[in-house]
Amino acid sequence: MKAGSRFLNAVSAFALSASMVATGTGAALVASASVAQAAVINRVEVRGATRVSPETVRANITIVPGKSFSNADIDASVKRLYATGYFSDVSISISGGTLVVNVSENQLVNQVVFNGNRKIKDDKLQGVVRTQPLGPYSEATVETDIQAIKDAYAAIGRSDVTVTTQVVPIAEGRVNLAFVINEGERTKITQINFVGNEAYSDGRLQSVIATKESGIFSFLTRKDVYNPDKLRADEELLRQFYYNRGYADFNIISSEATLNEATNEYTVTITVEEGPRYDFGAINVESTVEGINAEELKGLVQSHEGSVYKAKDIQDTMSAISKRVASAGYPFARVTPRGNRDLANHTIAVDYLVDQGERAYVERIEIRGNTRTRDYVIRREFDVGEGDAFNQEMIARAKRRLEALGYFSSVNITTQPGSAADRVIVVVDVQDQSTGSFGIGAGYAAGSGGGFLVEASIEEKNFLGRGQYIRLAAGKGEDSQTYNVSFTEPYFLGYRLAAGFDLFKNEHDYDDDNYSYNDQGFSLRVTAPITENLSTTLRYNYTELEYFGDQDELSSPYDRVVEDSPWTRSSVSQSVTYNTLDDAQLPHEGILASVTQEFAGLGGTSDFYKLTGKAKWYYTVNDEADIIASLAGSAGHLFKTSGSMEVFDQFQLGSNDIRGFERNGIGPRVNNGDALGGTTYFTASAEASFPLPGIPRDSGFRGAFFVDAGTLYGNDVELTGAGEFARGTDASLRASVGVSLIWASPFGPLRVDYAVPVAKEDFDEVQNFKFGINSSF
Repeated sequence: MKAGSRFLNAVSAFALSASMVATGTGAALVASASVAQAAVINRVEVRGATRVSPETVRANITIVPGKSFSNADIDASVKRLYATGYFSDVSISISGGTLVVNVSENQLVNQVVFNGNRKIKDDKLQGVVRTQPLGPYSEATVETDIQAIKDAYAAIGRSDVTVTTQVVPIAEGRVNLAFVINEGERTKITQINFVGNEAYSDGRLQSVIATKESGIFSFLTRKDVYNPDKLRADEELLRQFYYNRGYADFNIISSEATLNEATNEYTVTITVEEGPRYDFGAINVESTVEGINAEELKGLVQSHEGSVYKAKDIQDTMSAISKRVASAGYPFARVTPRGNRDLANHTIAVDYLVDQGERAYVERIEIRGNTRTRDYVIRREFDVGEGDAFNQEMIARAKRRLEALGYFSSVNITTQPGSAADRVIVVVDVQDQSTGSFGIGAGYAAGSGGGFLVEASIEEKNFLGRGQYIRLAAGKGEDSQTYNVSFTEPYFLGYRLAAGFDLFKNEHDYDDDNYSYNDQGFSLRVTAPITENLSTTLRYNYTELEYFGDQDELSSPYDRVVEDSPWTRSSVSQSVTYNTLDDAQLPHEGILASVTQEFAGLGGTSDFYKLTGKAKWYYTVNDEADIIASLAGSAGHLFKTSGSMEVFDQFQLGSNDIRGFERNGIGPRVNNGDALGGTTYFTASAEASFPLPGIPRDSGFRGAFFVDAGTLYGNDVELTGAGEFARGTDASLRASVGVSLIWASPFGPLRVDYAVPVAKEDFDEVQNFKFGINSSF
């Protein structure tokens, strides 16, 4: 702030009585820094404050009686007072030994109302605007609120919304504020065109991006809304799609949206340059860091010579090498991939160079843009903190973790120079998105205990912005009722441990089988990561079971469980899960596998040890046609630890395991037909899914052919009835073939299976059709 020449020549005694004034416009004169620093005030006098207390004013200035101050203190005090939003004008002057703070208060907002809004409710708009009842009225803030309302409407396809305000003064410096909204007509994307694509069709590329053409259910999904930020995100999805399929030179020339104002319809055109398709050439690892053996690092390379070039393979290799060398005591080691293109043979040779990077430390991590998610929820995804060695790969890993949470629509991490040459400031910019959902599910199953089923659920993945997961669900069927509550704290006690509990209560009535049963209980669980793709879960389970039925019509195993009800099962289990799926909803590549062991006998009526395992592998057979193959298998064995088993202890297989058979449709049975379950099972399945021809791919419809096979055998349930015996205890193979219709509907993934058994026993129970839908919208 520039000082006047008269003040430059004034003596220090005169400076104490000279006027020093700072205003919001910066037009007033202020004493020179050298003079101000010599001035000391005795007290602070506040003038003009009626609703705001003088203590609040004094708390927001940096000048304190008895201490010297500078022009910078005056300037900072004025800015801080303006920043409170309480004042329309602020000036600071000195009179004798008194600092005089003159303020003009903003009017107070008595009420905020919204008029003309039908598509977005008042409570949603109230959360968008910053102006609130009993808060200060600020024209600058209101202008910001108007733009925020427009952005909210643009997000639902009403970009031509207009917003005006009406301010009505009332008594005692208060006003009522009304936002008058003309919602306008809804715009939509009716056409998405790609130019320059040869390797992949428009339909295939449309299935990659999140933005969709308008369809019958677009009013639910709102994926046909044009949003420039979403289009930028779609560009990144396209880059990753091509980069991971050999097209290292892929480039997006332009992406444009043209609005037909007569119809309020957008046409989106994305122009791309694919370039040639590359394979990996020779791959090598080199190190210039003493103590690091490059040969030992070669086993961490995720690709091999001759395989299709994938950017993800390079990223995974860099991550694996960085983690290995950091754990070996080289936190500043840097992994740099160097590619050498052979344009004639369309190969890229890659050398991974490990060298000693510049020593740099994280000065601080700044988090911006999170309006709902707490800072610590974001900060805990970083393996580095303030003062730690800066590692670019760990920063990239944190970005991937934040994106995988599903809490944010965008995540961007940048760096800025710190206070010293070896200090780095990490800046994390995020944008919160909706994480709550109301779900409704429906399904139909034939046979005993089947019929139509409906379930409603409420789910929140980021409860109160703390990253906690909660789900409440209730279901009703023709012969069943279900209730479930789940809660998960992903960072239990501040560690990367996901701890939670599940509560359940179910009622089942199997009229055809002459019995019904209720079960209720809970489980406590904790999951710990072993690596990025491998985790283990420890769980305690407690279940109470009560059986009902006409004992004269039941075989001895069911008569016994009715007679001796209720039963209790107390068990502990431990699972190890391996997950490399590229997409949780529609995987194209990867493996999902788990092994579980369960021990029952901790005070309950059940005593056994179970060992089970299952795995599923996905592979893209034809990328352009989007044909996905999957192979799945599972197995389990029950070990009796004491006494005999009951029917509810043994394994039971049905339509969820081998399509074409009912619940408890295969395996050992009493000779009267009652299912016993079994002690050992094996299943296998092969499936190929594909987009339905003649139907736009972004409609979400797919077809599938499948083959299922399996067996359930062995029996440890005691038969005590006269003339009773068990049949089907051998390992006879069952198999079925079928077709499926799959639809990624706005209500969730819907699937209809039609299966025909091709290998079965004469006492097996068949169910050809199976229909199910269960997800949120």
